[in-house]
Amino acid sequence: MLRRSITTSRSRVTGRVAARGGSPLRGHGGLALHWLIALLVLGAVMAPASVAAQDATAPPIVEDDQAAEPVVVDDASAVDDPSATVDADQDTALFPSDWSPPRTVYIPETGHAIDGWFLDLWREAGGANAYGYPITPEIWLDNGHVVQYYSYARFEYWPEGDTNGNYVKVAPIGEEIRPPMLPRGIGGKLDRRDMELARAAQAWLPLPESKLQDDSETWRYVPETGHSIYDGFKTFWEVSGEQWYLGFPVTEEYILDGISYQIFERGALTWQPGADIAMIPLGRMLAQRYGLDTTPLGQGDLPAYSESLFVPPAPQTIPDRVEAVGADPDGERWLEIDLGDQSMKAWQGDTVILETLVSTGKDDFETPTGSYFVNSKVKEQDMEGVLGGEYYDVPKVPDVMYFTDRGHAIHGAYWHDNFGNRMSHGCINLPLDVADFIYEWASVGIRVEIHD
Repeated sequence: MLRRSITTSRSRVTGRVAARGGSPLRGHGGLALHWLIALLVLGAVMAPASVAAQDATAPPIVEDDQAAEPVVVDDASAVDDPSATVDADQDTALFPSDWSPPRTVYIPETGHAIDGWFLDLWREAGGANAYGYPITPEIWLDNGHVVQYYSYARFEYWPEGDTNGNYVKVAPIGEEIRPPMLPRGIGGKLDRRDMELARAAQAWLPLPESKLQDDSETWRYVPETGHSIYDGFKTFWEVSGEQWYLGFPVTEEYILDGISYQIFERGALTWQPGADIAMIPLGRMLAQRYGLDTTPLGQGDLPAYSESLFVPPAPQTIPDRVEAVGADPDGERWLEIDLGDQSMKAWQGDTVILETLVSTGKDDFETPTGSYFVNSKVKEQDMEGVLGGEYYDVPKVPDVMYFTDRGHAIHGAYWHDNFGNRMSHGCINLPLDVADFIYEWASVGIRVEIHD
């Protein structure tokens, strides 16, 4: 589902994320009004294409027709996740509590929200430090795509996916300020401003071979787009993750009114003497150019973003769990496994203290039904052998509790998270935190009831 969320303070360049405040690499200030005017003079907007921001290299560009009137998405769960097979909230079911992180959060700084996959991308890539805050709600396009503008980016959701299987993309908005044509000449006498605008337009042309040189610490040629990058812009680009973040350069560096600029697939850098290198808020510029409504929306019942919302609570101790559900402290402890539902209930007396999805034996390796008792426990064990003609070798299996003399066990599984589906060679796979709890709660001799 696409939903909404997030906020973070700005900072300098760290790791793979370029800070919005700039980096003391060469200096630059904010966006000057004349820069916006110059962009409007230089050309119209091209049809945008989408590029997956996390790809190591740019995938094939897909043209995205945005000529149609956009429709604002009013609800906070407008788009279903086509790749989801198991509800993410069911990973550990009711353990250690009914907690799950929010899928939609409100951003007080701009009065908009981030949802679902957009929220995941925003957080994983660095949040406001990488892309700024959302400045529009989600917007439906006539082609079925959903977009949302941020200060420095536009996120796009493609329900059909692209050729690489990506559904969520960071759009190459730098391409959208490309001039529709390059001037071949301007009649009459050129003043300084005209000459600078002409050089800015020519900066989109690939670097001619005559100007190529060997790569060095201060200069680098990018063959993917035929452009070079040097000095502070080069350092900023490399520190921020190169094509992973900004994409490849689509212009040479050029100067307007004493301020340097360079455009990249998914962003733009600027610098002027005495200031730090800074990102240009292309997302906000394009939202203004397209006449999009950036009016803040009400928070409603959405939580205000804080990264603390995504920190799970500490697992409950066994006494805490027993007390929380009102179980009899002296009641019989036993396990019920439902092969049909692929679930397990931990009973204490007549009260379920924990319920979770599990993975039991797949076809030809069915988990046996009937009444059993745990006959041994091993905190960690390497498992290797041949079963039904299939070889398996799984090291350090955690929290193992055997309940037959044929090797069937209840244990944690770190090699998959597809709980709720049959996956094993007959054992009962548990999520790791559930397995740890059950191992401590259950003693040798505990009853295990398995039924279809």
